[in-house]
Amino acid sequence: MERIKEREVPVNKLKILFNTSRPISWVNTAYPFALGYLMMGGVFDWRLVIGTLFFLVPYNLTMYGINDVFDYESDIRNPRKGGIEGAVTAKKYHPLIIWASVLLSAPFVIALLLTGSGLSAPTLAVVLFFVVAYSAKGLRFKEVPLLDSVTSSIHFVGPLVYAYSLVGATPAGWVAAIAFFAWGVASQAFGAVQDIVPDRQANIRSIATILGAAWTTRFAAIMYLFAVVLVALLGGFALVVAAAGLAYIANVAPFLHIKDTQANLARAGWKRFLWINYVTGAVVTITCVAAIAL
Repeated sequence: MERIKEREVPVNKLKILFNTSRPISWVNTAYPFALGYLMMGGVFDWRLVIGTLFFLVPYNLTMYGINDVFDYESDIRNPRKGGIEGAVTAKKYHPLIIWASVLLSAPFVIALLLTGSGLSAPTLAVVLFFVVAYSAKGLRFKEVPLLDSVTSSIHFVGPLVYAYSLVGATPAGWVAAIAFFAWGVASQAFGAVQDIVPDRQANIRSIATILGAAWTTRFAAIMYLFAVVLVALLGGFALVVAAAGLAYIANVAPFLHIKDTQANLARAGWKRFLWINYVTGAVVTITCVAAIAL
């Protein structure tokens, strides 16, 4: 019996780390890096492999692990936590999460820094700084209205910009990056709406607690529209991607006049958002493949 317990411990810890990394979001950071690297660099090499693997798991474990550790007190009061959108892990496992994040990320970061350039090294450093700054005590960018949305967006556009720092980018590539940044700002802002009540109860400031549910949703809609317009300006196959981006605007439209006391109703829109990401991601992939082939 004692031996059985000993074998179960590592499995349980791995499960904790797996859940903490939020597998549903892995593709949101690895995909931008890989796509940017391939579209701008046009090569499949070991740096692409290392970078993709880093932004797939270690990066997410670090980002969400730090968030879960420092947001523990508010997360235990938030009804949407404890599932695919964020683990609520007992405090005794917090050191495990932090150490695992550091040890798993370190080899990848070292490899990328050693083989990068004078531009890619500081770019990666900035990206990782914002990963820590969003949640860590003493910084807590997530509690600075608007900076919370900006920082969250950097979490996702950062891997893309890092890919650019390795292989370069065209003007069109930078327009796409700005559009992606606007999308990220909008998504974080709208996601914060559903948490207005628990965040206020925990005395946590966010763009949503300051602007209110309706104005935050309107801000998100404007940023989504800005992203769609930027992509449409690229013309050609990008028009297909822009059309797909209209789904995000349609998703937040029903909540443009939502009251703060009804903020939890925005959760329905957030659940749709998670699936819209996979649909638009498929559209982007097919469009990019078509553009390369032709």
